[in-house]
Amino acid sequence: MSDFAPGGMTRDAFEALVLRAIDEIPDAFRDALDTVAIVVEDDCPPGSRRAYGLYHGVPRTAFGGSWHAAPPARISIYMRPLVSDFPDPGDLVHQVRVTVLHEVGHHLGMDEDQLADLGYG
Repeated sequence: MSDFAPGGMTRDAFEALVLRAIDEIPDAFRDALDTVAIVVEDDCPPGSRRAYGLYHGVPRTAFGGSWHAAPPARISIYMRPLVSDFPDPGDLVHQVRVTVLHEVGHHLGMDEDQLADLGYG
C-alpha cells in the first residue's frame, strides 16, 4: 500500500473522508454497518472495470434463515480512481460520500436503478 494518492493526498486523509461519509449514514441504516466491513484499497483489482467502490457479499435482503451462512460482507472504496477523477476537494468529499452510500445501498439490497433514484447512482 502506498502512503500517497495522486495529487499528494495521504492515505490517512482519504480514510478520514471515508470515515466522515460513514458517520453521515442516516440512523435508519446504521444497523446495516454491523454486518459489513468498509475498507480503503489503493486501486481496483487488476483486470476489473474502473470503479470507485465495490460491494462484496450477499445483500441483507437475501439472507435466509439461520441455516444460511453467508461469507462476511465487505465494501472496498478505491482511493486512486476517486482522488484522480476528483481533484477538487469539495467534489472529492461529495463523491466519496456518494460512493460509500452507493455500496451500503447494495448491502441493503438496492439495485442500480434504486440507487440512481436516490442520487447515489
